[in-house]
Amino acid sequence: MTDADARLTAFRERLLLERDETLQLMAGLGEDIRRIVDARQDSNVDDEHDPEGSTIAFERSQSDALLRQSRMRLADIEAALARLEAGTFGVCEACGRDIPEARLEARPASRLCVPCASRA
Repeated sequence: MTDADARLTAFRERLLLERDETLQLMAGLGEDIRRIVDARQDSNVDDEHDPEGSTIAFERSQSDALLRQSRMRLADIEAALARLEAGTFGVCEACGRDIPEARLEARPASRLCVPCASRA
């Protein structure tokens, strides 16, 4: 196995781990949202006039936002895994240059090199 193959294998393993962690986070967030919805259904309280209502609405909004971010992260990870399979992992989608390994170490699902990401 060459050094390049070993690096790609390491990135694949890291991406798979990040995918598993993201799926676990999404499952937990989904459960949190279900509990919030269930708690609101068991109550006939008007959020606008309930001192706890704004907290419940805030928690739901925050959980929804985290779930959306997790879905985007999962899509980025899946796309990076597809690029690994296609042999295009580590190539900037905008300019076609190699993405520096330090950037991939920091953000293995990166689609863009730093200059192109700065312009996006």
